[in-house]
Amino acid sequence: MTKQNNEEPKRKNSSMASNYEEMKEHGKVMEHVSTNEEVRKSGKTPDPKQHDKNEYKK
Repeated sequence: MTKQNNEEPKRKNSSMASNYEEMKEHGKVMEHVSTNEEVRKSGKTPDPKQHDKNEYKK
């Protein structure tokens, strides 16, 4: 694979955003995500891989 231009390849690391603008946009999106409690109140079940098992014991 050859490069078409002199751009640096995007570095892959464990971050969710590669720059500040992406981080701000991601924050705006996350403001609208329902919490596990809100999901349960709507009669649905949260993603089992994303909740704390101790939450259900409360």
